Amino acid sequence: MDNINHKNKGSRPKKTIQRSHRLRVACSALELEIIEGKAKQVQLTISEFLREAALNSQIFSRQKTLPKEVLEFTAQLNHLAANVNSLAYKNNAAQIFNAFERLELKQLAADVKQLAQDIKNHLQ
Repeated sequence: MDNINHKNKGSRPKKTIQRSHRLRVACSALELEIIEGKAKQVQLTISEFLREAALNSQIFSRQKTLPKEVLEFTAQLNHLAANVNSLAYKNNAAQIFNAFERLELKQLAADVKQLAQDIKNHLQ
């Protein structure tokens, strides 16, 4: 007989990738039921299913960048709002508009109409 020590400890063989980190996921009872059902449908444990879903899925950014045109519209609206606010302040103080301010009001009204038309055209 060989004198080599072969102790059979009877334990499970070690896995090549040890998964020793645990995650906790909070979900509702309905969500848990759905996850369990989907895992069972593809014959995976819940851990395997969630791991596969996370590692093989595509992530889309929630942050949406606004188109340049929308940012320009917003800047124009902010500018118009500031001008209207200053004129409204003067009107509420019972001051009379001079000819330049009346002309500015007409121009602001035309700018707002044009901006509304530009937005409408852009969305079509």
